Amino acid sequence: MLTLTCPYCGIAAEETELQPGGEAHLKRFGPGSTDAEFEAYLFARKNPKGVHFERWRHAYGCGKWFLAARDTVTLQVFGTYRAQTPHPTPEIVAAVRAHRPDWQPDWLAESAAQTSADTSAESLKA
Repeated sequence: MLTLTCPYCGIAAEETELQPGGEAHLKRFGPGSTDAEFEAYLFARKNPKGVHFERWRHAYGCGKWFLAARDTVTLQVFGTYRAQTPHPTPEIVAAVRAHRPDWQPDWLAESAAQTSADTSAESLKA
């Protein structure tokens, strides 16, 4: 059984005490977005084999939403952190890399691609 520790109240709760909330760290789209962006936000979700970041609610405890990093194959939990955190904490990233050295966080790849695109755009201006 999956056991997650709530980062707010510190209680280790079994999954029967929790409510799943889907994928974590989604970019939200609403009014003013294109139909394709809004559709992707509502319906398109990653379903990776391996490291995954999810939202959970401590339904039968403090009632707060939090985020968890876990392996979808082994159910190994790398850690939990508060829902307001934009990215996993360095401790969680280190725990994931300790078990999966080849793992690369999505947001680092995206920021590296953006930096590369910015650098290319600057070189074209010069």
